[in-house]
Amino acid sequence: MKKPLDYIILFGKGLIMAAVDILPGVSGGTVAFMSGIHERLVRALRAIDREAFELLGHKRFADCWAKIDGNFLATWAAAVFLGLLILSRGMIHLLGHYPIPLFSFFFGVMLVAAPLALRRIRKWSLATVLFFLLGVATTYGLTLLPPLHTSNTFLWAFAAGLAGALGMLLPGLSGGFFLVLIGKYQLMVWAFGQMSLPVLGLFAAGSAISLVAVARFLSWIIDNYHSTTVALLAGFMLGSLMKVWPWRDVQEYVITGKGEQIPVADESILPWNYLVTTGKDPQVFQAMLMMALGVFIMVLIERIAAGLKTTI
Repeated sequence: MKKPLDYIILFGKGLIMAAVDILPGVSGGTVAFMSGIHERLVRALRAIDREAFELLGHKRFADCWAKIDGNFLATWAAAVFLGLLILSRGMIHLLGHYPIPLFSFFFGVMLVAAPLALRRIRKWSLATVLFFLLGVATTYGLTLLPPLHTSNTFLWAFAAGLAGALGMLLPGLSGGFFLVLIGKYQLMVWAFGQMSLPVLGLFAAGSAISLVAVARFLSWIIDNYHSTTVALLAGFMLGSLMKVWPWRDVQEYVITGKGEQIPVADESILPWNYLVTTGKDPQVFQAMLMMALGVFIMVLIERIAAGLKTTI
C-alpha cells in the first residue's frame, strides 16, 4: 500500500466490516473475503508472533512494523474500532426498525457472494466438494442452536471478545450471531452504548487473542489447502442464508439503552405466513428490491475490484 487512495479504500472496507458484523447472521469476514483483503489480513495477524515481540524487545520497531504489515493492520484496526463505536449504532437502529429490508439486502449479498467465492477455486476435487458441503452444514446447523443464558461477569465479557471476533475472519460466521449464541449480545450492545470501559477492555482483549489465534490456523490451511479452504468458506456463506432470511418469527428480543427492541432468537417463516404469524406487513415488494440491490452491488464491487486491480 503506497497510495493514499489505497488507505482510504482499506479504511472504508474496515468500517463496513465492523458495521455489518454487529448484525446476527451477517459476517464482517464476508466483506473482507469479497473485497480482496481477507488473505492479507490473515497473514498480517499471523505475523504477530514470538519473533515480532522479540523485535520489539530489541527496540527494532521498524523491523517489527514491517513484519506485521503495520500500515495495513493499523489502518484496518482503526477503521474497525471507529465502525464499532459509530456505524454499529446505525445498524442496530435499522435492525430494530427495518429488519425485513435490511436482511433482504444482506440475503442478496450472501446469495451471490458464495458463487463468486467459488470462482476462486483453482482446482476442484472430491475433497473440495466435501469441504464446501461441510461449510454449508456447519453454518446451517449453528442457526438451529438455541441461545445460551449466561451471567454478565467479566469472564463472559472476555469470552464475548473471543467469540465475537470470529466473524471478522470467518466469512459466513457472524460475530453478532456468536454473541447471541453465548447470551452476550445484549451485554455488548449495552457496553458500546454506555461506553463501559471495563467491559469493552475485556472484549477487546478477547478479540485480539481470538483474531491472532484464528489467523494462525487460517494462514496455515490457506497456504497448504487453498482450494478446499475457499470451498469451506464459501460453504459458510451459503449456509448462513438461513440466518439472514428476511421473514422471521421472533421469540426473544434484547433492549438497547435507547429502549429499542432487537430480535435475537427467531425462526424463519415463509412470507405468506408472516402476516398471519406476526400481524405485520411482509413487505414482499420492498424485500425483492433490496435483495436485487444486494446482488447488484456485489456484482458491481467484483467488477470494479477486477478493473482497478487494487493492491489491497
